[in-house]
Amino acid sequence: MSELNTRREFLRNLGLGMAALPFITNLPCLASEQKQRKQRLVIIFSPDGVVPGTFWPDEEGENFTLKESLKPLEPYKKNTLLLHGVCDLIRGDGDNHMRGIGCLLTGIELFPGNIQGGSDTPAGWASGISIDQEIKNALQAKPATKTRFGSLEFGVMVPERADTWTRMCYAGPNKPVAPIDNPYQMFSRLYGREKDRESLKSVLDDLREDLNRIRQSVGTEDRRILEEHTALVREMELELKTNLSKNAVHPVPVIEPGVRRDNDNIPQISKLQIDLMVSSFMADFARVATLQYTNSVGQARMRWLGISEGQHDLSHEPDSNADAQNKLTRINHWYCSQIAYLVKRLSETPEPGGNGTLFDNTLIVWTNELGQGNSHTLDNIPFVLVGNAPNFKMGRSLKLKRVPHNRLLMSLAHSFGHHITRFGNPDFCGAGPLQLG
Repeated sequence: MSELNTRREFLRNLGLGMAALPFITNLPCLASEQKQRKQRLVIIFSPDGVVPGTFWPDEEGENFTLKESLKPLEPYKKNTLLLHGVCDLIRGDGDNHMRGIGCLLTGIELFPGNIQGGSDTPAGWASGISIDQEIKNALQAKPATKTRFGSLEFGVMVPERADTWTRMCYAGPNKPVAPIDNPYQMFSRLYGREKDRESLKSVLDDLREDLNRIRQSVGTEDRRILEEHTALVREMELELKTNLSKNAVHPVPVIEPGVRRDNDNIPQISKLQIDLMVSSFMADFARVATLQYTNSVGQARMRWLGISEGQHDLSHEPDSNADAQNKLTRINHWYCSQIAYLVKRLSETPEPGGNGTLFDNTLIVWTNELGQGNSHTLDNIPFVLVGNAPNFKMGRSLKLKRVPHNRLLMSLAHSFGHHITRFGNPDFCGAGPLQLG
C-alpha cells in the first residue's frame, strides 16, 4: 500500500473527508508512525555440535538440498539462510565448551575465573555484553520500539546451577542473564498482572453486590456512607475495565497444566515455551527473545526418539560410529522441528495492528556452541537463519571462508538499524559486518 493510500485510509478510519488530506500530508508524527514496522529477533541455542555430513548442504547458492538434520525446514526453505564457514575465533581462558557458549553471542573472551572445564585453564563469565542485549538496549532507547520487557529469555531444562556452561546471554561484563526454563514462571511474569486484575474485578463485583444488599437494611446516614463506598467501587471497576480492554486483542493464553520440569517432558516444555513466546509477541511485550535448550555439554536423553544415551556422550563418539552419528542426526532433526514449529506458529499469527504475519517481521537465528562435538571445533559453528530481516537475502546456502562470527553479530545489529562499527573483540571486526543482502 502506498503512503498516499495509507493516509487516505487513516482519514476514512477517523470518519474524515478527503478535504483534510492536504493538511496531514506533512505531519511528521503520522509519517513516522505509518513507516514504522515492528522487527523481532529470536536466537535459539542447542548444544554439542552437529554431524556435518547430515547437516550442511553440498550445494551453494539458491539451488540447495536440505539434508536430514534440516528437513523440518523444507516448507520454509525460501526463508532460510545457511551460513557455513562462520567461526568462533575467540581464544583465552576456558575449554571450547565454555568459550563456545560464553563467547557465542558476546564475541569476546571470558574473564579469568575458578570454573574448571574438561581441559585448558579455568575461566569465569564473559567479559562483554551479548548481541541480543545490545540490540535490546538499542530498541529500548527509542520510544517507538520500547516494549514492556525489552527482551525475554526462555529456557528448556537449563541446569539450576549458574556457571559458564549454562549462560549465553549477558547484560554486560560479568553479568550473565539467567533464562526462565519453567513455563509457569514465565507465564506468571508475562500475565500475572492481568490475572491479578481479573481476580480483583471479580472481588469488586461481589463487594458491590454485598454493599447493595446492606444498603437496603440500614438508616439514612449509613446509607449515605455506603453510597460513597459504592461509588469508589464503581470507579475502581471502571479503571480495571479500561485497563483490561487495552489487552482484549491479546487475550491471556491458556497453557497446559501440570507439566513437570523433567527430561522426558522436554517436548511439552518446548511447546509451552514457544507458544508463550508467540503470545508475548502478539502482546508486543518484547522485540528480542532467546530460547536455550539445556546447556553447553547438554546431556538430554531423548527417549521420545528411542535414544537412551545422553546427547553429550553421543557427541564424543568417533565419526566411524554409524549408530551414534545416526542418533545425533535424529537429535538435531528434533531441534530443527522445534524451529519449524515456531515458524509455523509465527506464520499463522496475524501481525497485530499491521500487515502480514508475525513471521514477516521476525528473524530466527539457530546456533550451537560447537561445530562438531567429537572434535570440539569452534570452526563452522552452525548458524541457521530463518525468517525476514532488512538487508538479508534468504533462500540460500552460503559457504564462507572462515569468517569471524563477530562480523555476523554486527550484521544482526545493523539489520535493526543499530550501526555499530565493532562488537566483542575488535580484532575480529575490521572487515565490518557480513554483507548478506
